[in-house]
Amino acid sequence: MNNEIPYEQWQPLSVVEVITLFAEAPFQWGLAGGYAVEQFLGINFRSHGDMDVTIYRDEQLKAQSWLSGWELYAADPPGTLRKWTANEYLPIGIHDIWGHKIASTAWQFQFMLAEVDGDEWVSRRSSKIRGKRNDLIVKYNDLPCIRIEVQLMYKAKSLRPKDELDFQMCLPKLSHDAKQWLKESLLLLYPEGHRWLSFL
Repeated sequence: MNNEIPYEQWQPLSVVEVITLFAEAPFQWGLAGGYAVEQFLGINFRSHGDMDVTIYRDEQLKAQSWLSGWELYAADPPGTLRKWTANEYLPIGIHDIWGHKIASTAWQFQFMLAEVDGDEWVSRRSSKIRGKRNDLIVKYNDLPCIRIEVQLMYKAKSLRPKDELDFQMCLPKLSHDAKQWLKESLLLLYPEGHRWLSFL
């Protein structure tokens, strides 16, 4: 069953609405994408076309149960949305879940599933890139967010104008350790080179 809402039709939840929705949720979550960048910086500096929220893959069914009043769709590679059936555990290879309230005519948020291996999180870009599970989601501006250097690593793939802007805005505020982690990750992922390396 495919959803009839066009992929580009979004009315994303606000940060406040996300906080309210997941305030008492029985799973870990964190803002991702541009909103995580803005919480790290403590300022709003650009518009957002969607709302990304990171959760751990092994907590996906808790999230599904929590959102029982929502329409949820799994993004099957290479990009087909299909209804996420009740109690269906999405395997590695399916990274995104799109959702909207039943009465809505636009997408409202997207779950991004973080891979886990025991007490570690693992990047889906390379299993060599990993860290302690409880270090992936941190507090910026008192809100849970994906750690900034990890978010920038994911943004480094596309290098859209907004990704370039996010990187340049974050660069002056990145700690030495964050810069070093990002540099090492980019060297691993892009051995042929990456334009951000010269800044790190």
